[in-house]
Amino acid sequence: MQLLIVRHEEAEKPATGAQDEDRQLTERGKRRMRRAVKGLRTAMTEIDTIATSPLVRAVQTGRILAGAYGVRKPQKLSSLEPSGDRNEVLTWLQEQGENETVALVGHEPHLGLLASWLLAAPLNHFVEFQKGGACLLAWPDAPAPGNGWLKWAMTPRQLRKLGHT
Repeated sequence: MQLLIVRHEEAEKPATGAQDEDRQLTERGKRRMRRAVKGLRTAMTEIDTIATSPLVRAVQTGRILAGAYGVRKPQKLSSLEPSGDRNEVLTWLQEQGENETVALVGHEPHLGLLASWLLAAPLNHFVEFQKGGACLLAWPDAPAPGNGWLKWAMTPRQLRKLGHT
């Protein structure tokens, strides 16, 4: 299995009295994500399944990714919310096919903690994602904590530059 982890792009500032879950990507964030996905397409040609946090900004980022890869509507996983349970994410991953390329879209610090745990359990937080940044992990068989391989990690700027080549 290959696992692409993507942090959502720039979102609106929180409005007074508004719910954090409802914050949308800014127009700038949407443009930057579309450009980053062009670069991502040069690094990996296929995604089979996409799952996102149910928060609006992650769903919007997932839709941009899905559109570029021709993937049907992304699934929403509550375990990808900022306070989500990484064990539930792992269980979901283990239910996917061994030869699948799966993408997860969510938030920091949750994604960094998840990636760190998958690469080097027990939990050691050493991975951090910039908005719109991504990394690719892989396993020879079923995903488990501590046995993932880091294939690459890129900042959003690197992804956007890759899309211009």
